Amino acid sequence: MTDDGKMFGDYGTSDEMVEHICEQLAREFTGTFTPETVKRFVSESFDSLANAKVKAFVPLLIHRFAKERLRAAGQAEGVIGKEVPEVLFVCVHNAGRSQMAAALLNRAAQGRLHVRSAGSAPADQIHPGVREAMAEIGVDISEEFPKPLTDEVVRAADVVITMGCGDACPVYPGKRYLDWELDDPTNKPINEVRPIRDELDRRVRALLDDLVTATP
Repeated sequence: MTDDGKMFGDYGTSDEMVEHICEQLAREFTGTFTPETVKRFVSESFDSLANAKVKAFVPLLIHRFAKERLRAAGQAEGVIGKEVPEVLFVCVHNAGRSQMAAALLNRAAQGRLHVRSAGSAPADQIHPGVREAMAEIGVDISEEFPKPLTDEVVRAADVVITMGCGDACPVYPGKRYLDWELDDPTNKPINEVRPIRDELDRRVRALLDDLVTATP
């Protein structure tokens, strides 16, 4: 089997893979987005994840990422309703702080919020120390991957929390913006990642209490 064959699983070429994902998502979003719009999102998602070091999961990850972007676009345009508040965590690489925060809030919220994360300049993989620190507390992020920050996920969010990404995140009226100053776990030993994880856990629980209390 060629390297491409390994990368795309049962698909002979990247075009075949993209076409199959487009067909799946076009059916799922029938009546909301045209097939042409779906294809644009899938193609963009494929290009943006081309450098991710998760080759075995490429079709699944592209499907997940494109689907999440389409959902966010639909919410931002008002054609897909929001069942719960939307929270977006943003850092530079989406390989450490924002990934931990999203996973911790997802665990604590238990479906009461919908959580996304993204990076202004995403890395090619999540930091190993971050995976290890999260696994220690029973949170598996082994199938997560750094995702680029896109306009629709910001527009869909009710709360945007930035962590060290400066002015990269666009600002829209009617949203709540928070900036959390925390150390970057990049290349830190596990004993220095744990305090960052634990502080994030404290903050996301406080945020959850605030949002759940404020939600009618």
